[in-house]
Amino acid sequence: MNDLKIKTTEAPRENKMGTMPVNKLLLSVSLPMMISMLVQALYNIVDSLYVARISDTPNELNAISLAFAAQNFMIAVATGTGVGINALLSKSLGERDFKQANKVAANGVFLALCSYIVFLVLGLTCMESYMGWMTDDPVIIELGRQYLSICYIMSFGIFGEIVMERLMISTGKTNLAMITQGVGAIINIVFDPIFIFEKFDLGFITINGFGLGIRGAAVATVFGQIVAFGVAILLNTKFNREIRLEIRGFRPSGRMIGRIYAIGIPSIIMASIGSVMNIMFNKILYSYTAVVEEVGKAVGTLAQNAFGAYFKLQSFIFMPIFGLNNGIVPIVAYNYGAQKRKRMTKTAKLGILYAVGYMAFGLVAFQFLPETLLSFFNMQPAEIAVGIPCLRTISLSFIMAGFCIIIGSVFQALGKSIFSMFVSITRQLVVLIPAAYLLSKLGSVDLVWWAFPIAEVASVIISAIFFIRLYKTTISKIPQ
Repeated sequence: MNDLKIKTTEAPRENKMGTMPVNKLLLSVSLPMMISMLVQALYNIVDSLYVARISDTPNELNAISLAFAAQNFMIAVATGTGVGINALLSKSLGERDFKQANKVAANGVFLALCSYIVFLVLGLTCMESYMGWMTDDPVIIELGRQYLSICYIMSFGIFGEIVMERLMISTGKTNLAMITQGVGAIINIVFDPIFIFEKFDLGFITINGFGLGIRGAAVATVFGQIVAFGVAILLNTKFNREIRLEIRGFRPSGRMIGRIYAIGIPSIIMASIGSVMNIMFNKILYSYTAVVEEVGKAVGTLAQNAFGAYFKLQSFIFMPIFGLNNGIVPIVAYNYGAQKRKRMTKTAKLGILYAVGYMAFGLVAFQFLPETLLSFFNMQPAEIAVGIPCLRTISLSFIMAGFCIIIGSVFQALGKSIFSMFVSITRQLVVLIPAAYLLSKLGSVDLVWWAFPIAEVASVIISAIFFIRLYKTTISKIPQ
């Protein structure tokens, strides 16, 4: 890697993270991220809608649903590393240690490159084995392999994009991060039908495409990520004056990388646990073998499709909360570094209020409109029949999940990502999967969905215990 040298222009006055009224700051920092996450969620839905219409069978949708866990693992590594960069960088800026902040940023870029190399190798060697472990259908295995290989081999776009966005988020420039994410998602949406179909009818015009099928969906995805990466580099160079990167004289710092991963690895593990949970939950669903005559598919396959559709739909609910989380972390971390307790606690309280309110909206939508939501995916009646209880039951956990996400962001900002990791492991592996397995033995797939609310109750209890402990040992001792 070429040498990387950092130049810094010290800010003559304190960053807005420590001076702007908290509610105004939280909204100004978080809303752009929430909007960009909504655009990302829209892409997730649109991508699946197009894939579901490639053929008259649900094979493509099933393949992309099963590929989700592997794709999410890649994103988990990128975002988890970004969390470590974000928390350390914001804390350094709060302490007015600009040299340290630049060192964090430089090593973060280096880690993005290293991560890409790892996933390039995985993309070239492991995708067929992964799909073969998820299903024994050779058609779905091949479709999933085609999709995942492209996503992994060309993943330098997502790693570069996320790290560059974190540099902007850490200095409070979330409007620039919103532009980056928005550009990438919009490009995905626009180019999906062009790459997927040979012809795409818009009603007033027919567009000739490349007809790549499920591979086209992957190409559109990585194309959007690469363009977003380029835009993020440009915006950092032009507008992010508190951090400046130049290629010259850089040497990776083992100590700094260790500090980044001390915070980032628990976040990576947390997000990766989601992939593990997704894989294991799909295996439990696949154990249902009774055949449904309407579509000639086993109940397990129908349940997998319903679960995949749920994950796409729930992104409209969870992605904005993750955007709120991305705004809370640098605010709390900055004020922790600046020793401003009241601003930290007020940020957390407002975050919980906004998250719970938005999650309540999601709960209502999933309770009263499940059939309408599932019909977007071109599902057969038998698939919708399995999907309705899936959406209604799992959504009962939404409000509790909103609370836990915000509390987890406080843990991350204060360098206690280990707490978030413990909560996530307990929720998804210690409680959810065993509960799902035991419920599956009762004979009805509808009962399996109750594992999610059960696990979320455990998550709330543990999160509250950890937060009370952290408040007594750390937050309450901050003087102001």
